[in-house]
Amino acid sequence: MTAAIQSAHPERTILAVRHHTETLFSFRVSRPAGFRFRAGEFVMLGLPGPEGRPILRAYSIASAPWEEFLEFYSIKVPDGPLTSRLSKVAPGDEILLKSKTTGTLVADALAPGGTLWLVATGTGFAPFASIIRDPDTYERFDHVVVTHTCRTAAELSYGEDMVRDTLAHPLFGEIAAGRLTAISAVTREPTAGLAGRITDLARSGALFDAARRPRWSPERDRIMVCGSTDMIKDLRADVEAAGFAEGSNAAPGTFVVEKAFVG
Repeated sequence: MTAAIQSAHPERTILAVRHHTETLFSFRVSRPAGFRFRAGEFVMLGLPGPEGRPILRAYSIASAPWEEFLEFYSIKVPDGPLTSRLSKVAPGDEILLKSKTTGTLVADALAPGGTLWLVATGTGFAPFASIIRDPDTYERFDHVVVTHTCRTAAELSYGEDMVRDTLAHPLFGEIAAGRLTAISAVTREPTAGLAGRITDLARSGALFDAARRPRWSPERDRIMVCGSTDMIKDLRADVEAAGFAEGSNAAPGTFVVEKAFVG
């Protein structure tokens, strides 16, 4: 690796790797000294590419802001220029990590109060793993509902683990207990739980029945959305039709979507 690349994209050491399914994995890297981020933000990371040019992609940070490592959750794309190689990393290997973080899925972009809905499909759960373990989330919102929709039940495992670990945490378990609700659904196999696209479940009311919460209202609810392009497009149209206004860091609103997510 050239000195120029190393300077622009500092190397971080892989601490742990976990393969959740044949197509999904998570990994932890060493956290640089002084590295700061807000729950829900993403960062550019990657590996050296042809002719020394780095291959970088935006990855939401799944670890909480207080944790001493950085965790990421990824899909495996067999022919992908980055994930096909990234999925093969092992503890001790090194990756490239930029220092600047950014993103739209942050509490600062929403007006505080009421119920915070975190709507994810696939690996879009990653930023919400950070948000549900951030003490600031429970300072700003009365209740948190995190939803995770995947093709199969096996693909829900990462989100289920994060929710379980949050509720069992010696510090946050008491804070989250009674205030954090998790709803999961699958779209491509039979299930005893919820089945179908999250937009359809919201339109039919099945989502709200499962969460034991009333239908979305901009006066009472705040919504964050991260996942597939089609889901974001459809859900954005639905919540805007219901009177929700998209927020930003400069002008907090009642819903936000992750614009950089792909997968």
